[in-house]
Amino acid sequence: MAVLPPALRRLFGKPAAATATSDDVSTYFQRKARRQGYTLSPSQQQVIERMAQIANALQQQHTPRSLYLHGAVGRGKSWLLDGFFQALPLAQKQRVHFHDFFARLHQGMFRHRQQPDALAVTLDELLEGCRVLCFDEFHVHDIGDAMLITRLFKALFERGVVVLVTSNYPPEGLLPNPLYHQRFKPVIELIGARMDVMEVNAPQDYRGLPHNHGQQRFTQGPFIWPGSPAQRAAFGVPEADCPALTLAVGTRQLRVRWHQGRTVAFTFNDLCEQPTAVMDYLLLCKDFDDWIIDGLPLLGDCPIAVQQRFINLVDVLYDQDKHLTLIGERPLAECLAGQAIDLARTASRLNQLQQANPQALPDPVS
Repeated sequence: MAVLPPALRRLFGKPAAATATSDDVSTYFQRKARRQGYTLSPSQQQVIERMAQIANALQQQHTPRSLYLHGAVGRGKSWLLDGFFQALPLAQKQRVHFHDFFARLHQGMFRHRQQPDALAVTLDELLEGCRVLCFDEFHVHDIGDAMLITRLFKALFERGVVVLVTSNYPPEGLLPNPLYHQRFKPVIELIGARMDVMEVNAPQDYRGLPHNHGQQRFTQGPFIWPGSPAQRAAFGVPEADCPALTLAVGTRQLRVRWHQGRTVAFTFNDLCEQPTAVMDYLLLCKDFDDWIIDGLPLLGDCPIAVQQRFINLVDVLYDQDKHLTLIGERPLAECLAGQAIDLARTASRLNQLQQANPQALPDPVS
């Protein structure tokens, strides 16, 4: 299903106002699908029915079971989550993204590290009486995060928060590394005990539909290869050998190639082969709307840690709806052939960029 503009979704840290609609959740989705020209798949209809039951229980001041949605990329999980969030006539709700939430959770726990229960104090700040937490793109690859997630889910359920999660992985597929998977079993069992687990299937990746390209700034950006001088001049991007500058990002100094106004240019090396983190990308998004990332290599030749940074970077830029100009050494499909298990999601997102024919040039940027 279509992914709505992230600007509608980024309500982190503030209780959302109740949606002004007389429709129940089922009717809302039917009208939304009809308006956008989509035919709901059987699994999507089953999820909508369950979401309608959750909404009814919440309106009657009951605490229903939480919901865990999983499925392949682009099958409508975020579309369903966003629609539920918009249709739910409840003020005490939040829609958060995995990267944003976890970055803020770590920040808060560090800030309150002297407290007996830093997690509880941080959740008091972040949730602000929230009854429904919509948690998008949940995945776990780090054992440290896995241990914190176990504590987090226990705390959320103890507080009576109804959690709706989307993920590319079924619960048993989380933290697949065999060295750590067994240690994550408690949270997998907790998900099974407290959440309804439903798979979202659809016959195609909806992100590739032309309708979606007009809804986000991200999808308006180009992918350019091989980044010849003529292409760079035509697209108004810096030369490949542009010297590095330093840019203050929070308490750190990061390498940057150029920045002016709300536009910033990096090399792949600057952002992904250096020890950068999700919080760096989130802080940069506050200052820059137009991003240029130069020198995307063949990811299969890069260490897994570098591939994962690139995946995280694309996740943030997509969710924050930033305009991206990406310059690769080879065609996009070749660049994205790597071993990191989340690259399918990254490919789905980057394939929405406008593919610039290396033999054709646009009109020069004025």
